[in-house]
Amino acid sequence: MNNKFAVEFNNVTKAFGDVKAIRNLDFAIESGKLVTLLGPSGCGKTTTLRLIAGLEMVTDGNVYIGGKDVTTLPATDRDVSMVFQSYALFPHMTVLQNVSYGLTMSKMSKAEVSEKAHEGLNLVGLTGYGGRLPSELSGGQQQRVAVARALVLEPEVLLFDEPLSNLDAKLRRRVREEIRELQQKLGLTTVYVTHDQEEALAVSDRIIVMNEAVIAQEGTPHQLYEEPANLFVSDFIGDANLVKAEIINIEGDEAEVDLGGIKLKLPHRGIHSGEVDVAIRPQAIMLNPAVNKDEISATILKTSYLGDHIEYTLESALGELFVIDNQMEKQYDSGTEVSLTFRARGLSLIPES
Repeated sequence: MNNKFAVEFNNVTKAFGDVKAIRNLDFAIESGKLVTLLGPSGCGKTTTLRLIAGLEMVTDGNVYIGGKDVTTLPATDRDVSMVFQSYALFPHMTVLQNVSYGLTMSKMSKAEVSEKAHEGLNLVGLTGYGGRLPSELSGGQQQRVAVARALVLEPEVLLFDEPLSNLDAKLRRRVREEIRELQQKLGLTTVYVTHDQEEALAVSDRIIVMNEAVIAQEGTPHQLYEEPANLFVSDFIGDANLVKAEIINIEGDEAEVDLGGIKLKLPHRGIHSGEVDVAIRPQAIMLNPAVNKDEISATILKTSYLGDHIEYTLESALGELFVIDNQMEKQYDSGTEVSLTFRARGLSLIPES
């Protein structure tokens, strides 16, 4: 196996009885990168994480960590550390004792264990908190203790299982930034599981989108958002209006398409003729107050003012559309007739799944 990769799955399948939780997974995670397993509940992402950790064993295929085949090794013999959704801190132990716990199983002296645990707390910004109990900490601080406990073991791979799900929205944003900053500072290979698309886009070098036990698409956050491989990814990664268009002509890498009577040029993405699905991001639709025969006419059905943007639901020749207006130059009332144009970015042809 290639030592460039910290984790590799080679045709891995995991079955629970007659149900296949994951099917024929192939992927490789580059050393020092943060890769997120993203998908809806039941897609197989947590099972995949547990297979890396050795908390589940594969039915078929092979798992490699640091170039070593660990397929049959138990969790205790794999060079990984896991941060659980519930943090899994011992309530009767102090913060320092929690962080030290894994180290006490090693051959280190008590002094070395204490020094390393204090270093771990310093890394996550909890210097001076060693004597407190978990119950005396906030949710975000407990999360950081769990991270410190994993870090002091200096694992080949650090695993996060829905680490922010117990935090409120503002704290989630701050803690995810802290996790990303720490991961980049230390160059840690990290596998991160979440069902939250915004969280995945914010923290990841690469994202593996899973659906129904298989990989739907793998790529950078930019690739997944701008070039979704199929209808599922286009709708799952951010909001998307899915509409039909007709390819009129191909010229170089671009397709000229008829979208509700408007002619647009978009990357053809290997599609060369006929009817095609187009994903339109809500922010890519611009509303104009005057109905123009050269534009798509629409009627405002719903308006929602949300402070920093306005959301609209429209009825148009393309069907019902969801629009996000970040410019907020004018707010349209329900029943208003408008016309639509499109920004240069935010539209993509969808290859057939």
